[in-house]
Amino acid sequence: MSIAIYPVTPNFTAEIGDIDLRQPLADEVFEEIRQAFWKYAVLVFPGQDLTLDQHLAFSARFGPVENERTLDPKATPTRYGGAFADISNLDAQGKIWGESSRQRMYKLGNKLWHTDSSFKRLPSLCSLLYSRSIAPIGGHTYFADQRAAYDALPDEMKQKLQGLVAEHCIAHSRQRNGFSEFNEDEKKRLPPVPQMLVRTLPQNGRKSLFVASHAGRVFGMPDAEGRALIDSLIAHATQPQFTYVHRWRSNELIMWDNRCTLHRGGDYDDLRWVRDMQRVTISDVANSCEQEGVAVAA
Repeated sequence: MSIAIYPVTPNFTAEIGDIDLRQPLADEVFEEIRQAFWKYAVLVFPGQDLTLDQHLAFSARFGPVENERTLDPKATPTRYGGAFADISNLDAQGKIWGESSRQRMYKLGNKLWHTDSSFKRLPSLCSLLYSRSIAPIGGHTYFADQRAAYDALPDEMKQKLQGLVAEHCIAHSRQRNGFSEFNEDEKKRLPPVPQMLVRTLPQNGRKSLFVASHAGRVFGMPDAEGRALIDSLIAHATQPQFTYVHRWRSNELIMWDNRCTLHRGGDYDDLRWVRDMQRVTISDVANSCEQEGVAVAA
């Protein structure tokens, strides 16, 4: 039996039905999902009552699971470790976090347009986020199609971007919201890394922008000029014609392609309503520069 695919737009975001992710998937069914993913970049699976193990088992079929968390768990303990990132407003005891808690201050950066783990030398292929409970008001997630944004660029800009490399660092995005309290362990583990400004998706040959709030400068450009270029590309890619706004439902899994999709979290009253979500992140095969054959210094 084939899955049901309901596109939200012709080429970006689709809902997937007639599937129970609690069950092991036949290879041919999983291949249908993979092909839909390469086309739509964001897939929504409503009505999935998943355990942690079931969420992880489905995610791991897409590649190696990223286990390293950004914040030092000793300095900022959370409910999950290893394969799961805690994308909630809950502390390690499962209570709504404090207004000035370190976890809350750090996660304010999730409201900026970004791609997960582009600040790591080995970036992410995709993320799979599961909702256990949602805020009754707000808390939407916004997605932007960097493939369509690249296609819409003038030829002159496409030529300018060819071969350019940006420096990504978690400190770039967090400093924008006033968070700079990284400890020595976090600074050592998360140095700046190079990533392409434009990359090619091997599954379909489409080119895509690869920008994010984590990108702070462009190699070979004065810092101010590079920052202005990055900001202008993010503004271009997040215009309404390239974006999709998702209103969450409980027990819903959404996966997105971090190689070509920007996303950000929307506002909600995080000191009043519980928003309980968990994420698994899948690593890409190599640094984006290596995939494009561009040599950069270690």
